Amino acid sequence: MDIAGVSAGAPRREAAGKTAREFEAVFAGAVAKLMLESVEVDDGFGGGHGEEMFRGVLAEQLGTDIAKGGGLGLAPAVLQQILRLQGEGE
Repeated sequence: MDIAGVSAGAPRREAAGKTAREFEAVFAGAVAKLMLESVEVDDGFGGGHGEEMFRGVLAEQLGTDIAKGGGLGLAPAVLQQILRLQGEGE
């Protein structure tokens, strides 16, 4: 099921599509945060305390950008399940 094709339906389907894309962005952000935490920061090239403070913001933005760029392929599956639970995705 294509996310882009969902907006032609009822507002309920459009809202479900938006929710699926937002879920994918949050998931991708969580994955990016885990990846950033696993990177060793060198004292010579690290950003110090400022980098630590904004690492979460960076991960969140990376997740949003990943979802906008086509995502990880989760949104269509999430959308299908949302519609199924609403009784529309038979």
